[in-house]
Amino acid sequence: MARVKRGLWRKFSDLARSLLHPMVLLHPLRLLHYYGYSHVLPRRDMTLGQGVRIAPNASFRNGARISLGDEVQIGERSALWGGKTTGRIIVGARTTFGPDCYVTAADYGLAAGMRITDQDMVERDVTIGADCWIGTKSVITAGVTLGEGCVIGAGSVVTRDIPAGAIAAGAPAKVIRMRDQQAAQSTGTPDP
Repeated sequence: MARVKRGLWRKFSDLARSLLHPMVLLHPLRLLHYYGYSHVLPRRDMTLGQGVRIAPNASFRNGARISLGDEVQIGERSALWGGKTTGRIIVGARTTFGPDCYVTAADYGLAAGMRITDQDMVERDVTIGADCWIGTKSVITAGVTLGEGCVIGAGSVVTRDIPAGAIAAGAPAKVIRMRDQQAAQSTGTPDP
């Protein structure tokens, strides 16, 4: 019985020590700070159309350079990072991002002989047309333009422009067919 009591006391003691550790007590403040600078404050600077829906855990950087059209939907854990000085992200109306998507308007420089993080960022606008569907875990890199009505397959890495009405997938993403061809296949009508 005494061994059981000592075992319980030890478990309680370990639990109390871990919960009362100063770093554990400070961690909620760090989480609030992170949430403030990556979720709340940048939204205040963003240009938002009517009816925009943003998951509560989506994150943003440099919100003043992000513009979302009417009825855009941003999925859970997605991140849109505008450039620090010039790179903008412009998203057309009714575009939908699945969970875990990442869009950036800036890349690090790649010059040899310098640490990558010491180099100036290379900023280029990202433009996403209206009525696009960006699949789960897709990445859209700086300088990319997606035409109206694009579909980007889940897990794709988009490094080049995609034309309007295209269905693209892969890493790097490539056009696999056009939506009008997909519609013809779905209805059984022959391609023109």
